[in-house]
Amino acid sequence: METDPNEIQRVHMWVSGRVHGVAFRAHVEFYALRIGVLGWVRNVGTNTVETVAEGTPSQLEQFVEMVKKGPTASKIEEARVEYEPSTGQLTGFVVKRSV
Repeated sequence: METDPNEIQRVHMWVSGRVHGVAFRAHVEFYALRIGVLGWVRNVGTNTVETVAEGTPSQLEQFVEMVKKGPTASKIEEARVEYEPSTGQLTGFVVKRSV
């Protein structure tokens, strides 16, 4: 079964390691806007960032790779990626309040 290249999909990621105090959320927001995905990013706990994005398979592939790489000062120890059904309710890309 082949995936429709224009079908909107959703990715949910949790990245842990040195991700706080290194402009990780700003990095994700900047590149998400350049890639053209919709979604959000936020700090969770002491060493984890959570992000959700919706876009085409090509956009999400770029997004996942960018998040896994992170900004120069970060050190990613673990990246969990889950694909979920798109909700179509996201607008823009924002940095959410930390949890």
